Amino acid sequence: MSGNIELLNTTLAATRAADRAALIAYLPAGFPTVDGGIEAVKAVIAGGADIVEIGLPHSDPVLDGPVIQTADDIALRGGVRIADVMRTVREAHEATGVPILVMTYWNPIDRYGVERFTAELAEAGGAGCILPDLPVQESALWREHADKHGLATVFVVAPSSQDARLATITAAGSGFVYAASLMGVTGTRASVGAQAQDLVGRTRATTDLPVCVGLGVSNAAQAAEVAGFADGVIVGSAFVKAMLDAPDEAAGLAAVRSLAGELAEGVRKG
Repeated sequence: MSGNIELLNTTLAATRAADRAALIAYLPAGFPTVDGGIEAVKAVIAGGADIVEIGLPHSDPVLDGPVIQTADDIALRGGVRIADVMRTVREAHEATGVPILVMTYWNPIDRYGVERFTAELAEAGGAGCILPDLPVQESALWREHADKHGLATVFVVAPSSQDARLATITAAGSGFVYAASLMGVTGTRASVGAQAQDLVGRTRATTDLPVCVGLGVSNAAQAAEVAGFADGVIVGSAFVKAMLDAPDEAAGLAAVRSLAGELAEGVRKG
């Protein structure tokens, strides 16, 4: 069975044709529970998210700040497994028809087996993977299997990336490019900053792939700012914080749906 890279491509083409950025939401699998996490994904899509990234919880998430680390800890203590991540992708995609990617560090895939992971993700209806710590020069095996199974390979670029390095990264990627708006870990920020706009411009000079910005966006005004220069706006910590701060799961689902609605309005004003 082939994965849904084409659905991802057509979704991003459609938002571009509508002269707006895509809203890409991130939520970890298994948080607050596996079932609750699936409902949270459905809620952000109902609120207006165009694409969703499912985080594979990791005990040492080097890119993630304290909010997502807290959610990962809850998921890991709950016993979340890769099978639960695949179930989250499958059920969320089947219920909504929206492209669903997995964001994961390399070690869990390496231990699980690249062929097994890509085959199962494609079978679940996944659109691809975001791999923040997989060096491009070590990615040939992953890309071979991802291509075979119709999955996007999304690499992360940072403000520190030199232009030649950007060209190497974007030439190897597919789906879109994840532009980290600033140096550091994920989390909400008071300002997304000019670094992100510069990085998007430099990245676009190397590729026709959509360039989507993450790290720091937490409200509609920031979403509108980033949507003014990027093809997609990625929001993670703000959704996770809304779930963490809620008194119960029902309130959390209502909060993330409402936040998605506000951010969806924001990307349409960019």
